[in-house]
Amino acid sequence: MALVKFNNGRSYTPAFTPFNDLFDTLFNDKAFSKLPAVNIAETDTQYEVELAVPGLKKEDFKINLEENVLTISAENKKEAVEEGKKITRKEFSYSSFSRSFTLPEIADSDNIQANYTDGVLSITIAKKKEEKAQAKQIQIS
Repeated sequence: MALVKFNNGRSYTPAFTPFNDLFDTLFNDKAFSKLPAVNIAETDTQYEVELAVPGLKKEDFKINLEENVLTISAENKKEAVEEGKKITRKEFSYSSFSRSFTLPEIADSDNIQANYTDGVLSITIAKKKEEKAQAKQIQIS
């Protein structure tokens, strides 16, 4: 069987094209990503970070700030046991993630607030107030 080259440089075997497309879809599709979607917005006074993380509790989250890097992580473990007719079934569920963001120098690391409501973790980071240089007159001696 001959290999065929496309313009993008990938080789593939024509008989397995749907199979290759399936792998490309599975491994490149964001639906299968384990990281939560993030929205970042900036206003004049603050930065706003929102993560879509439904199904967790606020106790599942850890938010750390170290050397101007904000790290948001969560770990969730579930165990369900169902018994009946001499059969025991256990179902385990485990999920975790960690996202890190480097804060700009203007971010006020002492004024960060977090809130978890309806599956959305919202983090507000205040900006430092800019000190404007004041004009002054210098006397000549």
